[in-house]
Amino acid sequence: MLNIVIFGAPGSGKGTQSDKLIEKYRLFHISTGDVLRDNIKRGTELGAIAKDYIDKGQLIPDDLMVSILADVLDANREQARVGVIFDGFPRTIAQAQALDAMLAERGTGVTAVVGLEVPEEELVQRILLRGKLSGRADDNLETVKNRLDVYHNQTAPLRDYYQKQGLYRAIEGLGAIDDIFGRICAVVDALD
Repeated sequence: MLNIVIFGAPGSGKGTQSDKLIEKYRLFHISTGDVLRDNIKRGTELGAIAKDYIDKGQLIPDDLMVSILADVLDANREQARVGVIFDGFPRTIAQAQALDAMLAERGTGVTAVVGLEVPEEELVQRILLRGKLSGRADDNLETVKNRLDVYHNQTAPLRDYYQKQGLYRAIEGLGAIDDIFGRICAVVDALD
């Protein structure tokens, strides 16, 4: 099973590159952002709780996210048998440990962490442009700055966590989408 965590700051291109990886390697995509937005759109209880956190630029509580991901994974076992791309999760060391435990319960683990490395000025520009194009309310300058602060304080330490396990693969996230994808494929193709 090829289980990949796609890692990077907001606006680093995780969703774009995930889509390309899914198509090429036939992996099942679990995007916490998509799962949460779907719940918000459908007006579920989880959606209401998630919306409150997201509107403030805060992270969803770990136990809630792990439970959601386990449910999504279990409900899609057949589609996930080749492997899974985790997009937007984990975001903290506690979440990474919980993901490791959840995957171990299912007889698998994280194969690699693909880290998209993008300078902060570029991230801000990308997110603001995305907000203009998509109309996403959470892509405004104040929320972007808060999300980047949360990323630096809570999520960036995951880089060291995964490096110590020998799983982190840094990918330059600047340039044309296809060029970045080529760098990622070179890493994925080299995995055992």
